[in-house]
Amino acid sequence: MKITVVIPTYNEADNLRAITTALLQLPLPELDILIVDDDSPDGTGEIADALRREFAPRFQVIHRAAKSGLGTAYLEGFTWAMQNGADYIVQMDADFSHSPDYIPRFLEKIDAHDVVVGSRYVPGGKLDERWSFGRYLLSWWANSVYVRLILGLDVHDATAGFKLWRRSALEEINLSQVRANGYVFQVEMAYLTEQHGLRILEYPIYFEDRRIGHSKMSMRVKWEAASRVWEIRSRYGRMRNRSAQVAHQLEH
Repeated sequence: MKITVVIPTYNEADNLRAITTALLQLPLPELDILIVDDDSPDGTGEIADALRREFAPRFQVIHRAAKSGLGTAYLEGFTWAMQNGADYIVQMDADFSHSPDYIPRFLEKIDAHDVVVGSRYVPGGKLDERWSFGRYLLSWWANSVYVRLILGLDVHDATAGFKLWRRSALEEINLSQVRANGYVFQVEMAYLTEQHGLRILEYPIYFEDRRIGHSKMSMRVKWEAASRVWEIRSRYGRMRNRSAQVAHQLEH
């Protein structure tokens, strides 16, 4: 069993070594890491190269020539992982908003599912206490009301960026059909997962605000992502007559 963790990066120099250390300390010797860096001006790419020299073959890097977007970074990373023999693929952020400690728990659940989603908006899921009520309300409404209403999705956290995929699930989706870039990429992947009738588990996580650096989710980015949900509906239509199984795991 080979597990590849795909992490897109842009200006994550202060986080990269720490997240790498945390991942490689997990009791998962079959786990490796792939960084997809968008020519970060803060030296993230150079740090990634140093980590590759230190931890190869468990650490690899794809350097991209420009800031080309989250969606294309994940698509390139997923494709590389599958071409290099990954059986399971994790997608996550570099900033510790997604705790590596959840990965073994996700793996315990994947046998009965095609994708495990680290969800903020199912019972047991929590957001950082430092979030203001307004920020929480906007995020909850966008995921649990707005996207579900427009697209007819069952999943409660449509923009979740922390997931464990079976290789076969990504093959079933056919990544060549994915068009969305930026943060709405997560919404299109959620839609296609349900459209193809894949088995989805929403596992509750604690979502911590990034420890170092500044969030890339500006208000402009949020509104752009919200508007592009309508592009997904225009392309695919509202979900109907699909056979996806969406389960929720309560954390005890």
